[in-house]
Amino acid sequence: MSIQLQRKPGAPLAQTIRIRNHLLVADASVAEGGGDEGPSPHDLYDAALGACKAATVMWFARKKGIAVDDVRTEVVSDASQERSGVYKLSTRLVISGSISDAEFAQLVAAAEKCPVHKLMTSVTTEITTTVERAA
Repeated sequence: MSIQLQRKPGAPLAQTIRIRNHLLVADASVAEGGGDEGPSPHDLYDAALGACKAATVMWFARKKGIAVDDVRTEVVSDASQERSGVYKLSTRLVISGSISDAEFAQLVAAAEKCPVHKLMTSVTTEITTTVERAA
């Protein structure tokens, strides 16, 4: 899959992101020199974890026939040690529905196994960067 980004015309740092048929904007805050036209790349990274955990819980509940009505997710980041190699994310999921204690325990386990959580903690990501001059 390919994701395309291009600088938003007239914006100092904002990038228009195209993912399939979806358009998003990523930008830095005003304090960081951007226009705050969208979430920052860090925000999108953090949000990916929250979205994945919620989607994984909903997918698992549907697969197992567990009556989940809603999942609300909050992600809180602590970047205070990021420069020394530690970036902390804390997630909180609030699940509503007619759920037994045993079903709830299964949903908790499912939330811990979301693919983005695994990517962030268990997988070595290799990144190749090619920089070219425009024609």
